[in-house]
Amino acid sequence: MPAGWPLSGSPVVQRGFHPPAVVWGSGHRGVDLVARPGQAILAAASGTVSFVGSVAGKPVISIDHGGVRTTYEPVISTLHIGADVGFGQMIGTLGTGGHCGAPAYGPHCLHWGLREGKKYLDPLLLVGGPGGRLSLLAEAQRDIVKRQAEARARAASVAQSQPIKSSGGRAGGRRFLYPVTGPVTSAYGMRFHPLLKIWKLHDGTDFGAACGTPIRAPYAGVVARAYFSPAYGNRLFLRHGSVNGVRVQTAFNHASRYVVGPGQRVRRGQVIGEVGSTGLSTGCHLHLMVWLDGRLSNPMSWL
Repeated sequence: MPAGWPLSGSPVVQRGFHPPAVVWGSGHRGVDLVARPGQAILAAASGTVSFVGSVAGKPVISIDHGGVRTTYEPVISTLHIGADVGFGQMIGTLGTGGHCGAPAYGPHCLHWGLREGKKYLDPLLLVGGPGGRLSLLAEAQRDIVKRQAEARARAASVAQSQPIKSSGGRAGGRRFLYPVTGPVTSAYGMRFHPLLKIWKLHDGTDFGAACGTPIRAPYAGVVARAYFSPAYGNRLFLRHGSVNGVRVQTAFNHASRYVVGPGQRVRRGQVIGEVGSTGLSTGCHLHLMVWLDGRLSNPMSWL
């Protein structure tokens, strides 16, 4: 299902997506796009109008796309709940009011939101922003793709799942250790995302392990960075330098915490953190990612 910008031309992002660390906290749960009052607002993807009305005194319209829904404010619309809309169809015009017109945020703008259930996502994922691109599925395809993806996930789990030794994990051919004790629960490759309900690349390997399980450095290296991501939760990157002539970097995601920080050198097998379920996660696990010469790669091809 195609998706794109809710404004014509080349929209300018006035203010980006900055979700709160906790559900009730302060943050920016969407993006603001520079626009002018009266400008046509377009459906970012085909779907069904799920809400038209006023929220906190601002006119809002929401469109359900199956697994996710988009929101647009302040938008004046004559559509009604239950109306079907097509990708790029005009759904209303930009109104006035709201934080977009406040002096602190500059000119008028469209506040564009994206939600999966109660979880806020970055709308720029629909247009290939920094976090990648989400592919929306048509209703007729969703159940078929879901069944196919689940079958592949089960097959991959049977083929690749195996107990990992608790003494730092077993070493692969390049002397890289498995980072946690636990089986592979989701392989690298295309899959139906269990939370976003979309077909997208699973960009690493998931190891099932209880929260609090030690995460160990698979190889000696230096901590490049560590930060919180709404999608990946608590993340940490290790630069391992050149290994067998290949520049290697690993990343560890969804941890409950890390015990090392940027600039710190770590040994092979050293504990660097603990397994968690932060960010977009269905449960306690480690999501391991590997880059070889700057290219995202299947971690199991290197371990």
